[in-house]
Amino acid sequence: MARVTERLRLGPAALNPFTLHPYEIAGQIAMLDAVSDGRAYLGLAKGAWLDLLGLEEDRPLAGLQEAVAIVRALLSGDEGGVQGERFTLLPGTTLAYPRRRESVPLMIGTWGPATARWAGTVADELKIGGSANADLVPVARGWLDNPEVKIVLGCVSVVDEDGDWARERARQVVEPYLDVVAHLDPTLELRTGQSPPLERFCIAGTPEEVAGRVVELWEAGVFRVELGTPQGRSPTEGVGIICDRVLPLLGR
Repeated sequence: MARVTERLRLGPAALNPFTLHPYEIAGQIAMLDAVSDGRAYLGLAKGAWLDLLGLEEDRPLAGLQEAVAIVRALLSGDEGGVQGERFTLLPGTTLAYPRRRESVPLMIGTWGPATARWAGTVADELKIGGSANADLVPVARGWLDNPEVKIVLGCVSVVDEDGDWARERARQVVEPYLDVVAHLDPTLELRTGQSPPLERFCIAGTPEEVAGRVVELWEAGVFRVELGTPQGRSPTEGVGIICDRVLPLLGR
């Protein structure tokens, strides 16, 4: 991707330091930044379902804070080390990869107010993954308490000429995520057993409908909308429709 593009930012949204050590994250981002000539960014998040992997889920914010400290130290060439509760970087440890820049833009993914407040002090962007809810944007802005940090929403997205097919396909894909994210959205106030409105957690429909949802989120204050997989009847077909039909409607 880096070799065949010139302007696009490239990066993971997001990596999980509890399944991939921050040292490895720093090395991967340094290499991506080098081959893309300084176009890399880094997304970090705690993620979900860690219990299925037998991983500890306590102190997730401390783990993210330490991961950011380690990545920043390695990218900047600071050899002072990091001593944390979850992660440690011994003094003198450096990367075995070339460093194109001393830092890359940072995005933190979370639904938690405490993590969002911290993100407002260290990150360039806050991502709420699995949401397409415009009503959540002012709530997240309040969590951040920093107008300079941009808000990103990303979710399951399906675009097709047959809008009904796209919505049904999105429903099938998004349902496993609802148990995790539906009750985290403070704007819904769901009762026990109540089904959440699907359109708050995915973007699906015809090219015109998808473009309209993106504009709605922009107008609510979202800086970037990430149209996540499966995108269409296949990722290749879906991305093709997004590029050929959706983006021209957005004027970008």
